[in-house]
Amino acid sequence: MSRVGKYPVVIPAGVEVKIENNKVIVKGKNGELSFTFDDGHVSTKLEENKVVVTPLSESQQARALWGTTRAQINSIVKGVSEGFTKQLELIGVGYKARMEGSKKLVLSLGFSHDVIYEAPEGIKITCVSPTQLTIFGANKQLVGQVADKIREYRKPEPYKGKGVRYTNEYVRRKEGKKK
Repeated sequence: MSRVGKYPVVIPAGVEVKIENNKVIVKGKNGELSFTFDDGHVSTKLEENKVVVTPLSESQQARALWGTTRAQINSIVKGVSEGFTKQLELIGVGYKARMEGSKKLVLSLGFSHDVIYEAPEGIKITCVSPTQLTIFGANKQLVGQVADKIREYRKPEPYKGKGVRYTNEYVRRKEGKKK
């Protein structure tokens, strides 16, 4: 039995949920998201202000998809109502970021050239300071993917800790050369 799947997804005020065939469409203040689930293993229904997910059989696949489907629906409901945020910080001498327009992020990361990153549709990147970035969006997966792509340009290294890291990330430091 799924511990996650048995709880219904509560729909907050201002969010509209529609279930058509095997597709859940959610609209809210942060936009519209949809999720297509496997209708051969789980079923969803709208009851009052809740979305209830139930397995159609006791098979391993149905039990696995039960919790996964419920978690995905919960994520898109939370995304269109509140949104998701990731924060990055740039650590290193001369490392800085700035926005050009609303979608173009310019990063100076110690290379001979600036790194230019175009934000995808549905993602809002803001520079809190020259060394801090905030990534906001309704799609949880896309927010994490964008944050990881930016971090990938210069991952934190273990000797000086320089690079792009998540705000709450701990970088294990190594001892340098001994004389």
